[in-house]
Amino acid sequence: MKITIIGSGYVGLVTGACLAQVGNDVLCLDTDPAKIAILENGGIPIHEPGLDKLIAENRRAGRIRFTTDVELATAHGQVQFIAVGTPPGEDGSADLSYAIAAARNIGRHMSDYKVIVDKSTVPVGTADQVGAAVAEELQKRGAELPFAVVSNPEFLKEGAAIDDFQKPDRIIIGSEDPQALEVMRRIYAPFNRNHDRLITMDARSAELTKYAANAMLATRISFMNELANLAEHLGADIEHVRQGIGSDPRIGFDFLYPGCGYGGSCFPKDVKALIHTARGTPQGGLRILEAVEDVNQHQKTRLAAKIRQRLGEDLRGRHFALWGLAFKPRTDDMREASSLVLIDELLDAGATVTAYDPAAMSVAEALLDGREGIRFADSAAACLDQADALVIVTEWNEFRSPDFDQIRDHLKQPLIFDGRNLFEPEQLQALGIEYLPFGRAVGGGNQVLAA
Repeated sequence: MKITIIGSGYVGLVTGACLAQVGNDVLCLDTDPAKIAILENGGIPIHEPGLDKLIAENRRAGRIRFTTDVELATAHGQVQFIAVGTPPGEDGSADLSYAIAAARNIGRHMSDYKVIVDKSTVPVGTADQVGAAVAEELQKRGAELPFAVVSNPEFLKEGAAIDDFQKPDRIIIGSEDPQALEVMRRIYAPFNRNHDRLITMDARSAELTKYAANAMLATRISFMNELANLAEHLGADIEHVRQGIGSDPRIGFDFLYPGCGYGGSCFPKDVKALIHTARGTPQGGLRILEAVEDVNQHQKTRLAAKIRQRLGEDLRGRHFALWGLAFKPRTDDMREASSLVLIDELLDAGATVTAYDPAAMSVAEALLDGREGIRFADSAAACLDQADALVIVTEWNEFRSPDFDQIRDHLKQPLIFDGRNLFEPEQLQALGIEYLPFGRAVGGGNQVLAA
């Protein structure tokens, strides 16, 4: 099948590469010539494990190509996937200008039947707006051409996106058009062989499903972060609590790890967008999600608060080693990353920071260019020299089993602030390292913190 992917960012490239891998003829469109040049020269503009090899393999086979030519891209695919960005506005609403522009381009240039697929995460009612934009452009041309609009939200985790696409938990198709549904079934048949994962519904329900899924996961994270903070005051161990409640099959273990807050391109944006949507209805809002968002913003400040509680409010002359910059492991994405909040607070308090991340160094250097007091190391060990403490922000695998003797010997004092609870407190106590995680029992017993 000939397929066009509009938008060669994270979702677009993963979708295009995975669809090409099963034999489709894929053309990826982007209006950014620099991005297309990178792709045509064999690079990729994002960090996603395995994506470079997958794209290279399919380029050699002639199954995936890249272009900036809108007319060519529209003519190519019977199916047009819209996978453009929907950045948040100041009021939390999703900016649909790129999605609507893509729809208008399809309407301007299409010459036969098209299935237009909203792959981007978009508010409820976007499929109707996309359809209206296409119809308006066709009317301007005096053309009567058939088309259908389908909502097909992505459920890709950064760092595991290829596996998520190729082995999906579910495939949501929002459409009541029989012809479009049949086309979508054919597209996803190679990923749907073991058992039927395809769920069909109306477009508005599909759009809400995507937001509801991310909002639920964000809620679990904020709930556990609140409990971890409470555990510190009560002298309980949140890891024991996590195991206790996660053993209940009605709850499960996923997304029950406390830490220094969630970030990335999805959860913060989608929670805010769903809140904004609800405020525009007679319901007036979503009180639970408003609390989830407030808790997360507060949680991102907790690492700095722990540092100030231990070392004092005035951090002038203090130097910190920071492990982890990306919002999560296996990505270079620093959008809404907790590390940025921490770095700002430490620098504002007069401290200096040396940071390391396995993937996000170039992104961090661009974001923090010109900030005094921050520098970057080429390894985790190189961060440690003469630091007053080690601060862990991202749970990369290479941080999980470090050389603790090296850490103790290189720091000015053996002190670790852990925003992801990577280690066992008893182990570090036995090694002579002071360890301050989130909600864990510290010091051989439960350390009750002052309210």
